[in-house]
Formats: sequence, structure tokens, C-alpha cells
Amino acid sequence: MEELVTQIVGYLRGMWRFRWWGLAFAWVVGLAAGVFIYLMPDRYESTARIHVDTQSVLRPLMSGLAVQPNIDQQIAMLSRTLISRPNVEKLITMADLDLDVRTPEQREALIGRLMKDLQIRSAASTNLFMLAYSDTRPDRAQRVVQSLVSLFVESGLGGKRQDSDAARRFIEEQIRNYEQKLVEAENRVKEFRLRNMTLLGDGARDYVAQIAMITGQLQQAQLELREAENARDAMQRQLVGEEPVLLPQTPPNSAVSIPEIDGRIDALQRNLDDLLQRYTEQHPDVIGARRVIEELEGQKRKQIEEMRALGGGSQFGALNSNPVFQQMKLALAESESRVASMRARVGEYQARLDQLRELAKRVPEIEAELAQLNRDYAVHKTNYDSLVARRESATMSVEMDAQGGVADFRVIDPPTLPTKPSAPNRVLLLPLAALAGLAAGFALTFLVSQLRPAFADGRSLREITGLPVLGAVSMLQTAERRSKRKRGLAAFGSGLVAYAASFAIAVAVLKLIQG
Repeated sequence: MEELVTQIVGYLRGMWRFRWWGLAFAWVVGLAAGVFIYLMPDRYESTARIHVDTQSVLRPLMSGLAVQPNIDQQIAMLSRTLISRPNVEKLITMADLDLDVRTPEQREALIGRLMKDLQIRSAASTNLFMLAYSDTRPDRAQRVVQSLVSLFVESGLGGKRQDSDAARRFIEEQIRNYEQKLVEAENRVKEFRLRNMTLLGDGARDYVAQIAMITGQLQQAQLELREAENARDAMQRQLVGEEPVLLPQTPPNSAVSIPEIDGRIDALQRNLDDLLQRYTEQHPDVIGARRVIEELEGQKRKQIEEMRALGGGSQFGALNSNPVFQQMKLALAESESRVASMRARVGEYQARLDQLRELAKRVPEIEAELAQLNRDYAVHKTNYDSLVARRESATMSVEMDAQGGVADFRVIDPPTLPTKPSAPNRVLLLPLAALAGLAAGFALTFLVSQLRPAFADGRSLREITGLPVLGAVSMLQTAERRSKRKRGLAAFGSGLVAYAASFAIAVAVLKLIQG
């Protein structure tokens, strides 16, 4: 600490040697700064206050029906982004500031100056905004603020309209896209249902119930088939004890008949006529009866050919049986026809059952795919309905803005025509100029003392040179030297007092002039 104090004292002693240089430099800097401050052009500030009322009566009434943006946030953002290059260029035209602009460089300088000088001040809790601008001409400052007020109001209203229009255009585009997606989803569901109509069914019963029903029908048909086969076997056993009576006849070849086969054909034909009265041509029983008739006719033709080949055609033209044998043959033919019909029915039911079982294995996959298609359709439908509702809400919001307005811009204080300059504040700047002059003089003495150093005592000389100091010769203080020293101190103090007094007088005169 002692070394630091000693070093500071050494600096002050060195600076004291050049005190007159510092005082003179302080006078020069202070006077130059004072003259510069006095010659600075006066600037006049014009201000206007605007209140933005966002509490519209329609807002609580239309809550939940119309889209209500955060107007406070929009106004705050507008106040921060109003001073932009496009808006400043528009303001220059509105305020006729470009009348004296001749070159692009001058226009760029004007734009930069306006963007720096224009001010928008807002209160923290209220929507009260103050627009201010200062210029060397009061009328021009007023015009600029008036144009800025108009720009502020127009930007607020125009921005809301642009946002509403942009939102409506975006929603309309999205509605068209989702409408196309919805149509495509509907077509996919329709085509899928058409492709899988047999698997999806009518929704009245599932495949388990259908399989159970077909299984029951198949068991019933098998039971009836066994009954018909048992009846046929019994009829065949009864025919063992009966023999046909053969009578020689010579009928034409077309009249050749085989009672057994003809009886079966007649029985099947009657059964076919009965089936056609109840079913269509595609019914399994009808198809089975026709197939059996064709087989019997082919068998009859084959037997006739064999009989002719063996010479029986010349001996027996027809086979006639006794009445009992003929009736039994007819009954046997009917039994054969019923057995064939029941076999066809059993085969058809078995085929249906096998088909249902195969299809039942695909039902989960079909249902999963259908569920996915329905889910996609539901998503598109939900989004489409939501977009349509939002479009109506946006339309209602636009109508609400047009009728009642969401925000009301009220000019509390119109732009004023300033009569007194607002800047520069010479009363404040002159004392600062005086302090700046003293600081400059102080800095000069320090700089000169460092450029032209001197040793104040033997200790500093010994520390710097590293040589032993044997002794020091002090200056004798005579009366003449003391008197000269006092006069020097008085002159230096007078210079400082005169410096301070001159600036104090200048400040007093400025206050008198401005007052």
C-alpha cells in the first residue's frame, strides 16, 4: 500500500510540473466544446399519443363462434416492426421529405436518418403509444409525425385484413385438398366392398353362424341320403324274388324299351317336373336330377346296342314285366332318383361348407383392411369438417371486424407544432464540456510527465538506476522563492476559477435566454 501511495504521489509531482500546459489545454478544449455546443442546430420534437382499444363489445358476444386473435400481441408487434424500410419509404412520400432529394445516396441517407430518429414509445400495461420525431424544422417534424400516425393506423387495420384474407385462402386450399382426399377414400372403400361383397355379407350374420347353419343342413341331407339308400337297398332285395316275363315281339327299333331303365327315367322326369315348380334351373337338386336322367338314357342306348349286337333284337323287341315286377321296378327307379338327388344335395352342401371355411380364414384380414380404410376415411372426414367449420368461423370473424372492429385506434393528442427546441440541452452539455476540458488537461499533463520524467527524491532514483545514492542537494527556500511560488499558485487557482466561472456564466446566460 505504501508503495502504491508513493507511486501515485510521484505521478502527481510529475504532473504538477506541467500544470500550466494542462490548464491551457483545458481552456482550449473547453472553449472549443462550448462553441461547438452553442453552434449546434436546434431540433424540434413533435409528438402524438394514440390509444388502441382492443376491448370490443363483440368479442365476448362472439366468443366460441368467431376466431379472435390476440390483438394486444399484434399491436405490440406492430409497434416494434412499424419502423421498417418499406414503411419509412412510404412515410417519406407521405410527408414530402423527398422534394430536396436528388441522388440515391441522399435518399439512402434520409432513410437511415429517419429509421434512427423515429421513436415509438409504449406504456407497459396500457395500449397507449407515443410517436415522436425531432427535426431542425418544426413544421417538418409535425408532418412526419402526422404521417407516422396515419401509417400506424393503416398498418394495424390492413395487417388484420391481410391476415384474415391469407387465413381464408389457406383454409380454402386445404378444404379442396381434403375434399379430394375424402373422395379418394370413399372410392377406395366402395371398391373394396364391391371386391369383397361375398366376404363382407349383409351384416345380418357372421361366418360362424353361416358355417353352423350349413353344417346343420349338411347333416340333415346326409341323414336323408342314408334313408334313401336304405330304402333303395330294401327295394333291390325285394326284386330278387320276382322275375320278368319275356314275350317275343317284333316292334320297330324306335319302340324298343327297357322297363327297368324307362321306369327310373319316368320317375326321375316326374321328380324333375316337381323340382322345377319349386326351384330354378341352377338349383343343385335340379342339376343332379338332369344329370341322372342323362346317365340313364345313355345306359339305355348302350344296352339296346348290346342286345342288337347279340341278336336279341330279332327275338325280343321289348321287355315286358309282370305288373308286380313292373311296379317294383318303378319304385326302385324312384328310390334311385331320390338317392341321386340327395347325393347331389350332400355334395353341394359339402362344397358350400368347404368354401365358407376357406373364406372364414380370410375374414380377419378383410375386416382389418376395411377397418384401416374406414379409419383413413374418418380422419379425412374429421379434418374436412373441422376445416369447413374454421372457414365459417373465419368468415364470421371478417364480418365481425367489418361491422364492429376488433381494435379502435384513437388519437389522444394530435401531432403538435413545437415552438421550443427540445435538443440540444445546452444547459446540461456546457458543464459536461467544462469537465471534458479539465479531463483533457489532466490527461495532457500526465502524458507530458511520462514523456519528460524527473526524479522527485533519491529513493526513486536508486530504484530506477540500481545505483547507490550517496546524497542529495536540496534547494534553499528564500523569501523571494516562496513569494514567487505563492504567486504561481494564486495564478493557477485564478485560472481554474476563471475557467469554472466562465462556464457557469454561460450556463446562466443560456437559462436566461431560454427562460
